[in-house]
Amino acid sequence: MGLDFGAALKEWRSARRISQLDLGLSAGVSSRHISFLETGRSRPSRGMVLRLCDELDVPMAQRNRMLTAAGLSPAYAERELSEEDMAPMRAAVDWTLARHDPYPAMAIDRHWRLVSANRSCTTLLAGLGAKEGDSLLDMMIGNPVMRQALENYDEVARHMLARLRVEAAHFGHDDVLEAAIAGFEGIVGGAGATVDGIRPAVIPATYVLGGMRLTLFSTISQFGSAEDIALSELRIEMMFPADDETRMALEMMA
Repeated sequence: MGLDFGAALKEWRSARRISQLDLGLSAGVSSRHISFLETGRSRPSRGMVLRLCDELDVPMAQRNRMLTAAGLSPAYAERELSEEDMAPMRAAVDWTLARHDPYPAMAIDRHWRLVSANRSCTTLLAGLGAKEGDSLLDMMIGNPVMRQALENYDEVARHMLARLRVEAAHFGHDDVLEAAIAGFEGIVGGAGATVDGIRPAVIPATYVLGGMRLTLFSTISQFGSAEDIALSELRIEMMFPADDETRMALEMMA
């Protein structure tokens, strides 16, 4: 088990581009001790695993795997949002989504699966052939309706590719995210496109659906003190009109 932990520690240290010396200094141990942990010559305590994970910004799910690899019990649970003790958090999500109407808003998990959506977003997604439980990544990559409806598809796809690369670097090895990255690279190219001049403040998505043209940008919210894996990975994406035409169209639909 020590060797498995050591390999995982080295992988995360390399991913964060931190030397044994720097990690040791930040964690309050010697670089020699870090080396012994990575080679399996030393076995970490529970506190040491969690301290190193803090310094390396390891996500909760991966912290559990690090603990298990070291022969220790996991530290974090992964609850369903429907469970009884998650009622206050579920109510917060529902309240946020409902109050954002008539503008679209949705909650998605780390793999961009639709967990819930408000009325406006449900209507928009239905026009794209999507519903609760569907993967927005699959929809962006493989849904021809989306490609036809999203006027600036290539621009949004390049933005999503950049965002996915950041998320994959944070979460570590993840088959779903890596497959999505490969899918977007196949569509827009690995390096994306170069753009001359100053970039816009945001990159909106422009949809043409049912005779309407909706241009939307989004903000993302997360729970700030989550100690549950699923809750820490849940994101609430709230869309706003990028022009008066979109604002009026959404308000008329309310």
